[in-house]
Amino acid sequence: MDESESYLQPGDFNYNTDGYEGDGAEDGKSQDGSETLPYIDESPTMSPQLCAPQGPGGEAVSPTPPEGLAGGDIEKGLEMKKLVLSGFLASEEIYINQLEALLLPMRPLKATATTSQPVLTIQQVETIFYKIQDIFEIHKEFYDALLPNIQQWDEKVTVGHLFQKLASQLGVYKAFVDNYKVALETAEKCSQANGQFQKISENLKVKGPKDSKDSTTTVTMEALLYKPIDRVTRSTLVLHDLLKHTPKDHPDFPLLQDALRISQNFLSSINEEIDPRRTAVTTPKGEARQLVKDGFLVEVSESSRKLRHVFLFTDLLLCAKMKKTSAGRHQQYECKWYIPLADLTFQTLDDSDSFSSIQVLPEHEIEEMKIKISVLKSEIQKEKKAPKGQSRVDRLRKKMNEQESWLLLHSPTIPFRIHNKHGKSYQFLLSSDYERSEWRESIQKLQKKDLQGCVLSSVELQVLTSSCFKLRTVHNIPVTSNKDDEETPGLYGFLHVIVHSAKGFKESANLYCTLEVDSFGYFVSKAKTRVFRDTAEPQWNEEFEIELEGSQYLRILCYEKCYDKSMLNKDDNEIVDKIMGKGQVQLDPQTVQSKNWHMDVIEMNGIKVEFSMKFTSRDLSLKRTPSKKQSGVFGVKINVVTKRERSKVPYIVRQCIEEVEKRGIDEVGIYRISGVATDIQALKLAFDTNTKDILVMLSDMDINAIAGTLKLYFRELPEPLLTDRLYPAFMEGIALSDPAAKENCMMHLLRSLPDPNLMTFLTLLEHLKRRVAEKEPINKMSLHNLATVFGPTLLRPSESESTKGQHITSASDIWSHDVMAQVQVLLYYLQHPPISFAELKRNTLYFSTDV
Repeated sequence: MDESESYLQPGDFNYNTDGYEGDGAEDGKSQDGSETLPYIDESPTMSPQLCAPQGPGGEAVSPTPPEGLAGGDIEKGLEMKKLVLSGFLASEEIYINQLEALLLPMRPLKATATTSQPVLTIQQVETIFYKIQDIFEIHKEFYDALLPNIQQWDEKVTVGHLFQKLASQLGVYKAFVDNYKVALETAEKCSQANGQFQKISENLKVKGPKDSKDSTTTVTMEALLYKPIDRVTRSTLVLHDLLKHTPKDHPDFPLLQDALRISQNFLSSINEEIDPRRTAVTTPKGEARQLVKDGFLVEVSESSRKLRHVFLFTDLLLCAKMKKTSAGRHQQYECKWYIPLADLTFQTLDDSDSFSSIQVLPEHEIEEMKIKISVLKSEIQKEKKAPKGQSRVDRLRKKMNEQESWLLLHSPTIPFRIHNKHGKSYQFLLSSDYERSEWRESIQKLQKKDLQGCVLSSVELQVLTSSCFKLRTVHNIPVTSNKDDEETPGLYGFLHVIVHSAKGFKESANLYCTLEVDSFGYFVSKAKTRVFRDTAEPQWNEEFEIELEGSQYLRILCYEKCYDKSMLNKDDNEIVDKIMGKGQVQLDPQTVQSKNWHMDVIEMNGIKVEFSMKFTSRDLSLKRTPSKKQSGVFGVKINVVTKRERSKVPYIVRQCIEEVEKRGIDEVGIYRISGVATDIQALKLAFDTNTKDILVMLSDMDINAIAGTLKLYFRELPEPLLTDRLYPAFMEGIALSDPAAKENCMMHLLRSLPDPNLMTFLTLLEHLKRRVAEKEPINKMSLHNLATVFGPTLLRPSESESTKGQHITSASDIWSHDVMAQVQVLLYYLQHPPISFAELKRNTLYFSTDV
């Protein structure tokens, strides 16, 4: 966003909720279908001041327009004048309907005020609806007089006298503005005290324009009371445009000029009286208030998660929520709270007991929702190609948007806590330490300036909140799959990343890097290098394989390791290590999909991290290619390996499981966090060549590399552990709804496996269920987590099966196709009471021996 566009300029005002866009004059069309001039300043700027238009330098615009129009310009200018008037007339109709909607309840409320059961007192009615009747009559008279002039337009038509009269009646607005704050406060108090009035004030019906298909829309009283404040500068802007397109010798010219002078003088006086010391457009020091950063964050409020749009201005942080209105397009923000930056501090859990406890959903629910979204996306792609599929596409999209919003709300877990030193503390949840660092750095940078505290009046706050709609730079909730068809859908598959080295540190430290990729709208940490101790030039040279789920970005964060024991007693999601730098690169499909490594450098706060990457699509990565060397273990049939070793379970499986149980059970994310690829390859080579030093290597190796080696072994089997032949039967069995039938089928399928496959599967099952999952509070690996990691590896359709009768439309289809069922199969066995090989073989169930 251009820097100049993000300022709240003193000469601009907020039209977003009911200007041209909101008044139905969309896409350059007025309500009567004629074209309208976009005379409203479309730069995202606005002010709560009621100001005349200003020039680019901030100076007041003179009522005198450019030199008179000449020749053919006169004819064109008069046509433009008609377009300006047509647009203004259309918005006047909307405005009159809004005022009429306010007046509708006023009369019965007034009538009941003198009865034995009044809803409001006479004084309350007169305070809330002060001057609305007068404003309505002024604009109705103006509209009725202007309409025939537009309908019977010719170059001699004069309208200046109408605008001059309208300007002369602006004193009514002066009275309305003076009373506005009291009117709002009275309405709010009455709503709290009287349920009947609350119901009325939340459901006011506004008639649509005569030519509109929309008969009525429901609007709150608070929103309608703001309309005159929002409207008061409108005629000034129109007058300026009318003068631009009126020849100097036209009878309208002096009249319009006079009307503009009156309007500008009125607005200047109003501004001085609103608050000569401070306005919402400026900071307390008189500088322009600028939007620096905004985004969607999840706030923990009263122990529940709420999606908020947070705006960081040069002097305050404002937390808003989007107000949904029945009109759909009339979107507005409601301010939940704000903190002047002068009063804002950051807190950790230790500093305050006022923070809500963070409720974290089991990860399997998050994973299930991701799979559901992928399946829905796949269905949408198919329906798009079907004749008359649009209505179903719309329904699927709606469902997908709901699920994506749910995912965005429930996935973040990293706390970001802020405190108003004169008031409350607030807590957000972010998905990544990267975001938290960005918000913190942006705020701290602004706090280095000489900031002063500020208190916004309700009018200032309302106007500033309204300005957020137009100022925002982040328009949509950030969900990867919620993209237009033309946009890149992201990458599905495996990204291989080598983190080489880093330079630029001012002094020696204990340094490591983490890698994050985006997944369904939020970032997930996927890998971590080892800590390079006491150096200013770490040389990691570590390779990782990272699974991508529609990912578009790779982030690298560089940390200094904290070994201070007193700092480690934080809640689980608090990261205490210091971020030294962070950076992000876009995953360009053209660059990363080449077979060669692509080398790159990320610059972060003066630090340069050198890395390489290449990408393997998911369908390619899952093609099982048998090893040509039958002497090894990777890529060799499991029965060949067990026969050669004279064992029931391959040695590699037993040794990796033993090592993980020895020192990896308490490791957070065991089997999920990637191990260093070079370490995994070294272990693979050692097992393939039956190196005598294998046990020493295992005891010295990073535990994530050992877990990764076990996963790689299962992934590289020539066919999956649960076999190609039985795959369709497993899919059918898990879909059975009768528990007894499902039990019979699923147990029978296990008995149908070859003995080496069955023994290996039961060994792995026992390890995951009995040893890993029982430490879930520490390692965060639930049964569902483990099923998600291992399911698609142990159970996978053969190439002929996966394409049979199916049209795979994209990489995301390949990812989502059957994955949920594969996870469910493994989860079924993980949740099942203990299964022993002998008992399984002994029990002959009432089932055919043929599968």
